[in-house]
Amino acid sequence: MAAGAKDFVAKPFDFIEVKTRIHNMLEVLLLYRKLENYNQVLEQTVLERTAELCESEARFRRLTELSSDWYWEQDENGQFTKIFGPVLEMLGIRIDSELGNMRDNNGAGWNEVERDILEENIAARRPFLDFVYRRINPDGSQKYLMVSGESVFDPSARFISYRGIGKDVTESMMSSN
Repeated sequence: MAAGAKDFVAKPFDFIEVKTRIHNMLEVLLLYRKLENYNQVLEQTVLERTAELCESEARFRRLTELSSDWYWEQDENGQFTKIFGPVLEMLGIRIDSELGNMRDNNGAGWNEVERDILEENIAARRPFLDFVYRRINPDGSQKYLMVSGESVFDPSARFISYRGIGKDVTESMMSSN
């Protein structure tokens, strides 16, 4: 046994005992092979599902990019964690080069009533869909932006972030006026 034997049969041989031990060893060997096959199938399934998930994520990201001008995610403190597109420019947020953080110019250019409504929705963790607000650009022109967003909660229902999309709808708003 110390040299690596899995079992032994004492002499004189008992035919039933030898047959039983051989049967048990073959059964264990077959179970190990079956387990190895299951592991290979499981590994292949995981690879296939991972590829499907990556494809789905890429498709979702592309559809988001096609349906909006930007998308964004914020942490529980309202700091942007992910952005795509001109979200900072559209929101009038500039990067403070000295401090390396974002500043929103204290809402300069926003319609205050619309900004208050949006901030109330965010503070209450309510979703908002196609919320249109106005900004006045530094050159005095008016810009209309439409945003949609939703709260994100962890499995214990604790708020962890906000995410959403936005779109410049100036042309359609100006043509409808």
